Amino acid sequence: MSMSRTTAPAASSSPPARPATQKDGRTSRRSLGRRLLGRPEVGALIAAILVYVFFFAVAPSFRETSALATVLYQASVMGIMALPVALLMIGGEFDLSAGVAVTTSALTAAILSFQLSMNVWTGVFVALVVSLAVGAFNGWLLIRTGLPSFLVTLGSFLILQGANLAVTKIFTGNVASDSIADMDGFDRAKKVFASEFSIGGVSFKITIVYWLVFAAIATWLLLRTKFGNWIFAVGGSNDSARAVGVPVNFTKIALFMGVGVGAWFVGMHLLFSFNTVQSGQGVGNEFLYIIAAVIGGCLLTGGYGSAIGPVIGAFIFGMVSQGIVYANWNPDWFKAFLGVMLLVAALVNLWVRRQATRR
Repeated sequence: MSMSRTTAPAASSSPPARPATQKDGRTSRRSLGRRLLGRPEVGALIAAILVYVFFFAVAPSFRETSALATVLYQASVMGIMALPVALLMIGGEFDLSAGVAVTTSALTAAILSFQLSMNVWTGVFVALVVSLAVGAFNGWLLIRTGLPSFLVTLGSFLILQGANLAVTKIFTGNVASDSIADMDGFDRAKKVFASEFSIGGVSFKITIVYWLVFAAIATWLLLRTKFGNWIFAVGGSNDSARAVGVPVNFTKIALFMGVGVGAWFVGMHLLFSFNTVQSGQGVGNEFLYIIAAVIGGCLLTGGYGSAIGPVIGAFIFGMVSQGIVYANWNPDWFKAFLGVMLLVAALVNLWVRRQATRR
């Protein structure tokens, strides 16, 4: 009886080929160009380059180093306030009292120091307390009532505007504070808030340095801290932020108080630069701060933006405000030009975001 032997097939030395996996558009890695376009400040950077090249070509005086110093000074005063306003906008809120709050801070320090014959540093610290209190009040009232920040801060704007004028007239008899140039501590405070430094024979204001330092701090705060995550979260949705444990009330009030700190600092700069303050100044500047933030890529709906964007937006403001002068144009066209820049920047930012999200 014969037996048949079945021979097993030889094992293959290589494993079977795996089926090719299809890439899912949701997990595919974006190119470097699309990642750059996803940054909020890219549209503002493109606009800043175009504005600079434009005024560089049409205004010969704009090319001088002294002109750059003037542009940077204008941008720094605007930009210091635009930074906390931008953070507040990323958090989903507005502050229409920011412009007159600067004047309130300066008037508080000037009137208190002069009327009580105190060292100006006392007025400086009291002005800081007042500015923080105004910001805290705006944030508290927003949380307490649930009213839109537009309405809450519009009320604060009107209160501060009227109080600035009325209180100044009560103590000084006119619409401006008395000069504090000869009071104790003035020279030291001027060195802190309104000094100058020279590079290559060109004078630059110290506010430029403060502006860049504050921008670096704001960038670190947004991108490297838990508080930065809270800002983006509350700007996206209060309910969703609460659901994951974000202290929404604390974050909102802190952001409004941050605007108060910015108003205090700019107010001190203006006071120690000119020795006196006009009670009616600052009206309308709140819109310029918002414009700088929007040009810099912050969304009006909140939850999106950066700290670098308003820096670039403020720089564009400085270039436009001074470039018109250096080009010998009628300065009456400044606001019209600024409005065009706002619309163009908004459209560029919209295009950039759409390009960045395309697959």
